[in-house]
Amino acid sequence: MTMHTSVKSTALEPGRGAPWHRKIVANYGMVILTVILFAIFAIARPDTFASALNFRLLASSKSVLLILALAVTVPMVAGKIDLSIGYGVGLWQVMALSWQIKGMDYRLVILLVIVGGGVVGLLNALLVELAQVDAFVATLATGQVIYATTYWYTGGKQITDSAGVRASAFDGLSTWSLGPIPGPFVIAVVLGILLWLVLDYMPVGRYLYAVGANPAAARLTGIPRRRYVVGAMVSSGMLTAVAGILLVSRQAGVAQSNIGPEYLLPALAAAFLGSTTIRPGRVNGLGTVLGVAIATIGISGLEQLLPGRFYLEPLFNGLTLVAAITIASLASRRRVSQADAPVAAPPTDPSDASADEVRTAAIT
Repeated sequence: MTMHTSVKSTALEPGRGAPWHRKIVANYGMVILTVILFAIFAIARPDTFASALNFRLLASSKSVLLILALAVTVPMVAGKIDLSIGYGVGLWQVMALSWQIKGMDYRLVILLVIVGGGVVGLLNALLVELAQVDAFVATLATGQVIYATTYWYTGGKQITDSAGVRASAFDGLSTWSLGPIPGPFVIAVVLGILLWLVLDYMPVGRYLYAVGANPAAARLTGIPRRRYVVGAMVSSGMLTAVAGILLVSRQAGVAQSNIGPEYLLPALAAAFLGSTTIRPGRVNGLGTVLGVAIATIGISGLEQLLPGRFYLEPLFNGLTLVAAITIASLASRRRVSQADAPVAAPPTDPSDASADEVRTAAIT
């Protein structure tokens, strides 16, 4: 059976007759906002904010956040949410260093960590699909178990490679660069582009959107809904593992047992914010990348204008998440109201009707 149903949401998009400038604002308003924010902060702090050094620092430090935001995006496309990513990245950065300290080859460690991330994603999928537990509750519970496991394994202490037994090539994952562009940022952007291509131009992406938009309709059209949900959750877990590897690679032989949960809110905010741009009304890869860019520019600029205000980052992330969810909620209401609106009957030619029918139509 061939599926021709479009799964694109148009709840945030202007109608066909809307002027061109309204369409640009609706689709690329966040891009314009990003440029405006950058220009404001660059003018206010030209020696620090707009410097190449600041770009390299931000690009390197926010690469883990970008990968985690992509990890959140994949299950959101399928209509699920994964709250375990913040706890998972903490576990995998601990294991990636600890296993090397115990003598494992770093390549085997990388493989085991990524496979482990996929297993966690599979467990989440089993809870959601087989046990029929709400994804929000299931992944939050899984995250707490992961967090407890991390504390149990480390004893609540940091893991330190004081003897320097970890492979130098492992540290090289975060120290290489492509010209002035940090390597971790290149990896994160490549993953974002690949996700965009898969979701927008491959059948698997269209099926994922169909599953997320209307699971019942997707099942009726022959899409194996459960298989795509499982794949989305497993992909989320594997991306989380990649983020953990890059995180500990950047930390020069130190892994904190309590690190990770602080990444959850910014990643969610970026994914929700991304659903309001590029493809407004649906979660998308490029939108998520842009969401991380907006948060990075906004927080960095505010911290340079108002130094010492440590509350700025959580405040910005919280307000951004509220704004993005509000926009999505309003879009959902608009979509429902449009679906419930009565459809006007097609006009008829009065010459084909009797005189009584014409009078009746005129009165009503």
